[in-house]
Amino acid sequence: MEYFAPCWLPGGNLQTIWSALYARRFVEGAAAPQYQRERWNTPDGDFIDVDFQDAHAAAAPRPLLVLFHGLEGSSRSHYAQAFAAFAAQQGMAYAVPHFRGCSGELNLAPRAYHSGDYEEIGWILGRLRERHDAAGGGPMLAVGVSLGGNALLRWAEEAGSEAARTASAVAAVCAPVDLAAGGMAIGQGFNRLVYTRMFLHTMKPKALAKLAQHPGLFDRDRLIQARDLYTFDNIFTAPLHGFRDTDDYWRRGSAKPHLHAIRIPALVMNARNDPFVPVSSLPRQEDVGHHVTLWQPEHGGHVGFASGPPPGHVTSMPQSVGGWLAQHA
Repeated sequence: MEYFAPCWLPGGNLQTIWSALYARRFVEGAAAPQYQRERWNTPDGDFIDVDFQDAHAAAAPRPLLVLFHGLEGSSRSHYAQAFAAFAAQQGMAYAVPHFRGCSGELNLAPRAYHSGDYEEIGWILGRLRERHDAAGGGPMLAVGVSLGGNALLRWAEEAGSEAARTASAVAAVCAPVDLAAGGMAIGQGFNRLVYTRMFLHTMKPKALAKLAQHPGLFDRDRLIQARDLYTFDNIFTAPLHGFRDTDDYWRRGSAKPHLHAIRIPALVMNARNDPFVPVSSLPRQEDVGHHVTLWQPEHGGHVGFASGPPPGHVTSMPQSVGGWLAQHA
């Protein structure tokens, strides 16, 4: 992908923040995507919510594009709506599964979600595959954004050659494939003041609500005092999902060490000025197998990639990433 940031939008932080808050998510004059929601019961007695666009269209073989959102994201995130517009333009079915607790309603189980949640990804994709086949079939394509991108790559790595039974191709956009490097970056300087504070603003209340559901799950006072994601993950994310601590979680959850194990077409796209993902941590060609394509434009920020005159739009990245996926349908 070739991306050239507009002259009025310099720097990774501005490209990140402006794109998420102010840039148009679909072509001017088009309506926002309309979703139909399904609630699925999980094997462990919990639930997830999946939003579909054009869920009740006439049965016919056509591609299904699945998007896995980022940390605290949803089907309303700017990139999810931009991909919805792309899918509609291309005549694709489109689905956004919500990680547990991200659909607007607290989930039931003690667990939540995390960056290496490949087992959850696998269960969701398997069920979507069955549903899509029953509705007429066609290829299934998956894109993960940020946290969702790392988790999707971890699924492709773990599934190996079996992944082709489910998906034709996958793409990861701005995924922190080295979780330790990304975790350290977001915990320092401007990132800590702005992005860490933003994430903890929603993550802490969810965790405390879960503590009310399951008393004794973790130390309430320690969580309230957490000021960075490393500490939050040490208290909440890691122990609730079977990891020894944050370091163990970040090491075992990172996709970068296993990219060579992927056996279906996979795109790994990262802007080199992403404030969350240090350029030194990005995968190089020698880190990946021949199934993996690396796109690393110089600009774009973290899931930014706004284009055009102010206020700009964020449709170019879904067109490029979705176009790459469609080539492998």
